[in-house]
Amino acid sequence: MPGKDRWLLPEGIEEVLPNDARRLEVMRRAVLDLFHTWGYELVMPPMIEYLEALLTGVGEELDLQTFKITDQLTGRLMGIRPDMTPQAARIDAHYLKRSAPTRLCYLDSVLRTRPDEFGGSREPLQLGAELFGHAGPESDAEILSLMIATLALVGVENLHIDLGHIGVFRGLTVGVGLTAEKESELFDALQRKARVDVESLLASLDFDARRKAMLMALIDLNGGREVLVEARKQLRDAPAAVEAALANLETVAENVRRQSPSLPLYFDLAELTGYRYYTGVIFSAFVPSYGRAIAHGGRYDGIGQAFGRARPATGFGADLRLLARLIAVEQNYTGGVLAPYDDDAALQAEVAGLRAAGERVVIRLPGVAEAADETGCDRELVRKGGKWVIKAKGEGQ
Repeated sequence: MPGKDRWLLPEGIEEVLPNDARRLEVMRRAVLDLFHTWGYELVMPPMIEYLEALLTGVGEELDLQTFKITDQLTGRLMGIRPDMTPQAARIDAHYLKRSAPTRLCYLDSVLRTRPDEFGGSREPLQLGAELFGHAGPESDAEILSLMIATLALVGVENLHIDLGHIGVFRGLTVGVGLTAEKESELFDALQRKARVDVESLLASLDFDARRKAMLMALIDLNGGREVLVEARKQLRDAPAAVEAALANLETVAENVRRQSPSLPLYFDLAELTGYRYYTGVIFSAFVPSYGRAIAHGGRYDGIGQAFGRARPATGFGADLRLLARLIAVEQNYTGGVLAPYDDDAALQAEVAGLRAAGERVVIRLPGVAEAADETGCDRELVRKGGKWVIKAKGEGQ
């Protein structure tokens, strides 16, 4: 690389400069404190581990997103984590081994081979919360409510929640003889709401016409709470698993409404994001200013099976870097006190006292004509009447 370009970073990788770093750290601490108050225990999985462990079970879907390297000690392939959910599942199943529900959380960097969107980051600052060991709608509602509380805490406004249930689609396709390839094509077309593609695909398949009509109906089953009423009418002849999924989805929504009565909930029964990963309720958060989900989650039972202990599981995740970019705030100005370099004991005591109280104090080093503005300080510590006092920027002696 030419000398003049040595400062360039790989595409999708970025440095965080002081003001933004400070803001991110404030947000990070606030989010972790919130998780703590909800009973979620912080875990710190390794950034890198053996590939077969990292991509075990549902993690296999992340294979293309994983950077691979060779361990120089053993010659085995290692991977840099692209997602922390499988790691949390391993901690629950293999290390903690609790019989009661376990609540875990994390907030750290992950690395991906490609961004989720054009111009996006390949190094998200992933925050997440996972609840293992409870299969009921109450735990799904808790996780969704925690996601809503997290987004509100960091300053997200005009939040819009989409809800779906993988069990509706799976219940309608069970027993009809779909190959894995055709099933994949069908849920992809439904996800895109590509009516012509769905009609064409269903016409080419050989199974009950009534079941085809119900699958076709999923495209239009989206909107407010009335959607669940309409779904029960149009899917009344569906297998029992479909009604169970609808009832489960309704219970989750009602539990969340009790905690957030003014928050709009939107139902979409053709929403199949993460179909190969999730097993039950799925949900995503949107804001008007951004065309993609800013947080998402759902139920993914059995994730710990590959680690020797299958447990019900539900959780959510988001990228704190993305949330920080989306939230319109004034430039974070840290402020602080600029103090002279001096061996005076009274000055040293004053500086120590200010720092102990949480004040930011910068010492002006000898031989450097640092201005308060350049150090991010809005005040100075000066001697006045034999005492050290704080002077506001621009204030006379």
